[in-house]
Amino acid sequence: MPFTRNTLKKAERLSSKTGLSALLSMGKWGVQGPIRYCCLADNGQEQARIVVSVPKKMFRRAVKRNLLKRRIRESYRTQKALLEGSRVDLMFVYTSKEVLDSAVIREAVGAILTTVAGSFHQNNPQE
Repeated sequence: MPFTRNTLKKAERLSSKTGLSALLSMGKWGVQGPIRYCCLADNGQEQARIVVSVPKKMFRRAVKRNLLKRRIRESYRTQKALLEGSRVDLMFVYTSKEVLDSAVIREAVGAILTTVAGSFHQNNPQE
């Protein structure tokens, strides 16, 4: 059995201005726990892409913002198998005013991925 890594490659990160503007203008918004998310089905790529945001208005210190971004990315990285085969763009925006534990963030990200995967397979039954 080959060992597979749960890495987060550059191709899995949404960074282009055109991709971000398409996501923000046509994406569907939702909230799950401390995270607000926006998703756009069929991004035209081979895999799902994500972007993570922690507003400076919530946390003035970059150390806390970076900690929360790492926690969200790690939660996504370990649970991205839930989106297997879906080509969606996802944006995670942290909205809580407190630095929450990794377990809470992991649970919220898992619920978001389950919701997005469910709606994706509902819209595309041939896959």
